[in-house]
Amino acid sequence: MTDAKKGKAFSKMARVLSVAAKEKGTDLDANVKLRTAVEKARALGMPMSNIERAVARGTGKTNEAALEEVLYEAYGPGGSAFLIEGITDSRNRTTSEIKHLLSEYDGRLAAQGSVEWLFTKTFVIEFTKEEGMDEEALELSLIDAGATDIQQDDDLVTVYTNPATADALKKTLARSKLVVLQEYSDRISKNSIQVPDEHVKQKILALYEALDDHDDIQNVYTNVQLQYA
Repeated sequence: MTDAKKGKAFSKMARVLSVAAKEKGTDLDANVKLRTAVEKARALGMPMSNIERAVARGTGKTNEAALEEVLYEAYGPGGSAFLIEGITDSRNRTTSEIKHLLSEYDGRLAAQGSVEWLFTKTFVIEFTKEEGMDEEALELSLIDAGATDIQQDDDLVTVYTNPATADALKKTLARSKLVVLQEYSDRISKNSIQVPDEHVKQKILALYEALDDHDDIQNVYTNVQLQYA
């Protein structure tokens, strides 16, 4: 990773740390979102001093401007739709810059609610299986608690659920004395589309990458299959 890319990654990660600390405090045992963010920051090689400063910002212990989460809905070329999640200290500045980026790739902001419904918001919880555990009983209890999908990769178990039932799932895991490794929100396109025109597809991909590269943007979702046979 180049120094420029590393700096950008650190900057984005710092905002995630700040928002996580602001939401549920600095106790890593009680705040899984912050614990996950800290682990990701360490994996990136982010200095502990940067992590501590980001957490302090989230709890209001620095003089830096407060951060807020933003969500943009947009249309791009070829019938593409985009959901753009960000964290910013200036909503007006970020909105202006996202509008400009969209216009460069034949895109535009959409009315609130016109794109979000195209995606299912899901909550993801990951944990490691314990030796000797009753896997079938646990799976049934997770389904009863609201799990919509359960995937296993060796000892790693990934559970998908509606955000409204996430707490019930976490309580089920706690009763089973299983430690959550990480948890995060995701958005899945209900009906992904293919764009046969290669020129249009490349323009959509360029827009996706430009949005993803923006300092204030954390996640970009689109209803276009950018990779397919």
